[in-house]
Amino acid sequence: MLSSQGSPVGLGARGRVDQRLRRGARPATTAPQPHDNRNHPHRIAIVGGGPGGLYTAALLKRLAPDREVTVYERNAPDDTFGFGVVLSDETLGGIEHADPVVYEALKAHFVRWDDIDIVHRNTRHTSGGHRFAALGRRRLLEILHDRCRDLGVDLRFRTEAPPPDRLAGTHDLVVAADGVHSATREAYRDVFRPHLTPHRCRYIWLAADFAFDAFRFEIAETEHGVMQLHGYPYAPDASTVIVEMREEVWRSAGFDELDETESTARCAKIFADALGGRPLRSNKSAWTTFRTVVNERWSHGNIVLLGDAAHTAHFSIGSGTKLAVEDALALAACLEEQPTLPRALAAYEEERRPVVASTQRAAKASLEWFEDLDRYLGQPPRQFAFNLLTRSRRVTHENLRLRDADFTDSVEREFGCPPDTPPMFTPFRLRGLTLRNRVVVSAMDMYSATDGVPGDFHLVHLGARALGGAALVMTEMVCVSAEGRITPGCAGLYTGRQGEAWRRITDFVHAGAPGTAIGVQLGHSGRKGSTRLMWEGMDEPLPDGNWPLVAPSPLPYRPGSQTPRELSRDQLADIRQQFRSAAERAAHAGFDLLELHCAHGYLLSGFLSPLTNHRTDAYGGSLEKRLRFPLEVFDAVREVWPGERPMTVRISATDWAEGGTSGEEAVEIARAFAAHGADAVDVSTGQVVSGERPEFGRSYQTPYADRIRHEAGVPVVAVGAISSWDDVNSLILAGRADLCALARPHLYDPHWTLHAAAEQGYDGPGAVWPAPYRAGSRPPRTGRTDAPKPRLTLHGPRQDV
Repeated sequence: MLSSQGSPVGLGARGRVDQRLRRGARPATTAPQPHDNRNHPHRIAIVGGGPGGLYTAALLKRLAPDREVTVYERNAPDDTFGFGVVLSDETLGGIEHADPVVYEALKAHFVRWDDIDIVHRNTRHTSGGHRFAALGRRRLLEILHDRCRDLGVDLRFRTEAPPPDRLAGTHDLVVAADGVHSATREAYRDVFRPHLTPHRCRYIWLAADFAFDAFRFEIAETEHGVMQLHGYPYAPDASTVIVEMREEVWRSAGFDELDETESTARCAKIFADALGGRPLRSNKSAWTTFRTVVNERWSHGNIVLLGDAAHTAHFSIGSGTKLAVEDALALAACLEEQPTLPRALAAYEEERRPVVASTQRAAKASLEWFEDLDRYLGQPPRQFAFNLLTRSRRVTHENLRLRDADFTDSVEREFGCPPDTPPMFTPFRLRGLTLRNRVVVSAMDMYSATDGVPGDFHLVHLGARALGGAALVMTEMVCVSAEGRITPGCAGLYTGRQGEAWRRITDFVHAGAPGTAIGVQLGHSGRKGSTRLMWEGMDEPLPDGNWPLVAPSPLPYRPGSQTPRELSRDQLADIRQQFRSAAERAAHAGFDLLELHCAHGYLLSGFLSPLTNHRTDAYGGSLEKRLRFPLEVFDAVREVWPGERPMTVRISATDWAEGGTSGEEAVEIARAFAAHGADAVDVSTGQVVSGERPEFGRSYQTPYADRIRHEAGVPVVAVGAISSWDDVNSLILAGRADLCALARPHLYDPHWTLHAAAEQGYDGPGAVWPAPYRAGSRPPRTGRTDAPKPRLTLHGPRQDV
């Protein structure tokens, strides 16, 4: 539905299809010609007459008019179960290049608008510059029907497609565009291996007989719970209206007992203000639950999945029709380019899968935002609007500023940004420590210590990043005992010599980079210790010289790993004292902040996860018992850590594995540490069990930080593939995080924060260049790349010689 955000679409496919059409398709002949099924399938069956199937048919027929292309659609030509369709400029560009006839027909019926209205608690905020184009779904289908008929496609309405195995035997290619409930996909379920994930909201597609003057989001807080309206115009006199709410709200409001007519009337009453008291209408509308479809494979023999049969993306980012159209472009291009059908189908999937995966990640972020909408109701009005607009992480702070600078400025003022100060350069206070900006150099293991002593490498590594502008620089995990090291190269704080070496580093940071804080992360490797250096074989046991491991339970990290001993009560007491002694050395060494490492499957994390803690005593079982030892360690450390200096805790908010730490438990873990005096929670995920299945992607861990921040009411540090200053600004301004920790960007560029300030034109107290570096605070000059502008423009027809 909402497609105001660009994505890495099938631009290559559209260009390649366009080039093929410009060269001229193979001409039709009066007599059947031999065809090479390996390259250009001749007989093609398309199952499903939605936009994706029809557009595929038109493209394939236009590219080779001698093809026999048949579309099977079980419904009548004028049957359609939606109302409006939104297409991005990028997708329309692909259509324009590949088939100008279709584009011109669509263009004649587009409704275009720029604004998004967000109405919450009787306050409306408008953001402009979003550039939507929409038309009625029925009109879209009519245009595609006409185009297919003109090209000679055989359209068979009210006709069930033959079984897929029969089609596959009588056709060179079968395109399964039969939607989210694809019978073709189900017939070969063991091959395609689909994963269908249901979600927590019910929604219904309706329409209104007037045009909204903007894309409208309206929030209704009812006695039953939160409901939301998504509405947009698709014709001069019509709008799509989607009403959505959590399943429990839907049942509490009695919608489960209402028929279609009654539900439609009830929705109109709830959102009477948005509708101006006008009614809603339905079209075989039913309450349904969105399901995300992911397939491990997209083709089988000469059968290929396309559109919703292959993948779905939540309607709140408006990508269903968009993805299907782009699938069609890519499939057509790959069929033209590749020498055999198997290679063409493999190339199609290779091209489309990353784009679809990216879109599905954005769609998941968007749908989960709406599922948890009540979490944000208490935000300041403009921040709430900004949060909604940036929920998918595709619309960002900078992107929104380009679209509507006035709106973005108003959000920043409400947030408290000083004039001309990006959100990432606003200060933040933790106990007695004021950080001058929101950037943290994340803890990164360097495996470069000798006998636990940090040396010149650590001085240069941490010193360089302290000079680079971040507010807080974290050490790697510093181990509290020799047996608590991950590798022989890990640093420690279990001897006085180690403490003195760390003092050398903190002194340099405080003197050389005034205003930069340095924090220490204390931890114990637990069952993940006694392994090789990362570049010699991560998590691989040492070939010799191993030391014994301890853990909550005697469970090896992975096959081939050493089996740890289960910790006794006396050993637990010893380890508490090790943490306490290390904290005392850290305070003497001059660290400004201390973080307790309770994540990533190390010792304290091993107590928290039910997958790694199988104890039956007071330290295992319920979450309260699993928390007991980590909290005892926290209390022991807090007791000796100076009261004015902050303490944070890093946790793994999910194990990315079935039966592991749940989202609800992560919130309770954060609450427990906050109650014991933690000033912030550093929210990471995973690395607890070797069989994890993380859902990687840009900023993929931030939703966990967001949830903890709002539900536990504790400041959070967000981590995990935050790669740009635009991401940092977006997360901070939306209220999803208080601080952002970045690792790899700071390896790539130790001066990442200062360069972020320069690129944004910021020169203020949030990003102070060290005096010796000030001459480099502006990008160096480069050779001229712009050409002289024309001095004279001739009007009228050009005379070619």
